[in-house]
Amino acid sequence: MLLSVALIVAGVAFFKYRQIQAAIAMGKSFAPPPSAVTTLVVQPQPWTPVLRVIGSLKSVQGVAVSGDLAGIVSEIAFESGKTVKKGELLVQLNADQERAQLAAAEARCELAKLEIQRKRELQSKSALSPSEVDIAENELRQANAARELALALLARKRITAPFDGVLGIRQVNLGQYLNPGTPVVTMHSLDPMLVTFALPQQQMSQAAAGGQIMISSGSDWDSADQHWIGTITALDSRVDDASRSVTVEGSIPNADHRLRPGMFVNVEIPLPSEENVLVVPASAVNYAPYGDSIFIVKKGTDENGTQSHTVEQRFAKLGAARGDQVRVLSGLKAGDEIVTAGAFKLRPGGAVVINNSVQPPNSATPTPPNN
Repeated sequence: MLLSVALIVAGVAFFKYRQIQAAIAMGKSFAPPPSAVTTLVVQPQPWTPVLRVIGSLKSVQGVAVSGDLAGIVSEIAFESGKTVKKGELLVQLNADQERAQLAAAEARCELAKLEIQRKRELQSKSALSPSEVDIAENELRQANAARELALALLARKRITAPFDGVLGIRQVNLGQYLNPGTPVVTMHSLDPMLVTFALPQQQMSQAAAGGQIMISSGSDWDSADQHWIGTITALDSRVDDASRSVTVEGSIPNADHRLRPGMFVNVEIPLPSEENVLVVPASAVNYAPYGDSIFIVKKGTDENGTQSHTVEQRFAKLGAARGDQVRVLSGLKAGDEIVTAGAFKLRPGGAVVINNSVQPPNSATPTPPNN
């Protein structure tokens, strides 16, 4: 009985062993189907590098308009958001007291003039000493000074536009008592606008006064109505100790007043163009912490003599990006056929089948829909 049991166990074990060996042999002979990919032959082309930074807008002239004398608002002569000219009346403060002082000063001036005229006639007849005439002339000068003071106080009760510009929201009401320095309305000149941004000290030489800049108020760099072209006007005289960057200022025409102070903008500084630069679509790059790589297509033949394609993973050093394209500094050469779509599923040495009926985006100035 024991012998029979042993023979049965041995037979079952031998049968399972043969099954496992057959499965291993079948697994070794199995080849996964080739992956479908799209490819592109890398060719040198011109490249215009750019610097892109974040900037903010400010006006050439901007101020919160206020008065330097206290008083009660008797007239408001502007509307919020309107364009005004330099010297145009904005707010009139009650000036009854100043007008009375002006009238008194003018009366003193008239009286002093009459006194001088009488005393000069008496002096001409030797009936009055010269000192009396000098006293009368001094009184006239004092009266004129009092008149000028009254005029100055009266003018300070008129709050006017300090320059040509656009007003903000009104912050006062009729009958309101204003203390000196109380804001009446904000005011800015909107054409041109100034844009300020910071550049690392290593890139200072690439931003010179007079150079061209382009700004965009949104994320769409390729929409013409979102672009404004201007020039660099100045670089700060020192580099910031903390960030090691220099502040750059540019001037942007703004005739339609679409740009406003405080807006966030993207700033683009074009750099000199370069020739014979290798560029690949961004979809061709496998980004990884240990290094960025690109798959190269290799042509060969299989064991049956049929032409086949395999891929080789090659690490590359990348440069700046522009639209859908990325510059390759090293790792590729002209004429290499690279995988542009489907690279995420590839392994080095894997077989591929090329299907270029649909290509991924590869434009330096893309215009995606619904952006």
